[in-house]
Amino acid sequence: MNEFYKGYNCHAFLAGNTGCQMGGWFRKEINTVDDLKGLKFRIGGFAGRVLQKLGAVPQQIAGGDIYPALEKGTIDGAEWVGPYDDEKLGFFKVAPHYYYPGWWEGGPLLQAFVNLDKWNALPKYYQSLLEQAGHYANNWMMAKYDQANPQALRRLLAGGTKLHAFSPPIMEASFRAAKELHSEIATTNANFKKVYDSLTAFSNNGYQWFQVAEVGFDNFMARHSQS
Repeated sequence: MNEFYKGYNCHAFLAGNTGCQMGGWFRKEINTVDDLKGLKFRIGGFAGRVLQKLGAVPQQIAGGDIYPALEKGTIDGAEWVGPYDDEKLGFFKVAPHYYYPGWWEGGPLLQAFVNLDKWNALPKYYQSLLEQAGHYANNWMMAKYDQANPQALRRLLAGGTKLHAFSPPIMEASFRAAKELHSEIATTNANFKKVYDSLTAFSNNGYQWFQVAEVGFDNFMARHSQS
């Protein structure tokens, strides 16, 4: 990414991560792919373009305007972050159906950007200090969300929130639409293709390992946590 950012005279380093986010709040249940057609959903970026392929109508709405839009029915659903952040905005009062996972933000990375000329002018040990501070913020933020989200989700469920998983057909259709969109962009954007190919190869290789240890262990412990 820093090779790409050079074109904008910037240097970036890690500065945070929320972990996997939620799929959002809906006024009505979303059971099938057809239920997405015509759905006015607050979401932006690539995810909005993916859902647009499935018939949804993405809406760009600032955080403070989401609640009144849901309350009035101007939009049918909205995604924000996860239980800890969503609880503060009170979406559960006007859109009780809470879906997971937020497949468009499986681990959204936050970055700090520095003017490249200013960055290069810094002594190497100053650069290292800034990068280490970013790593600290990154680790702290993930730990914070791991600690805060479970408690917030319990409060939301106790308050009447209805928790749902996106159905397998919706997940598969979204995956296909995402791959289609990425391929379309890659054919005309060499920078995107280079980064996308690198990230895809890395994640595919990683999941071979995750399913061996991480997924197996987590699934086992999840079953026992409910007993």
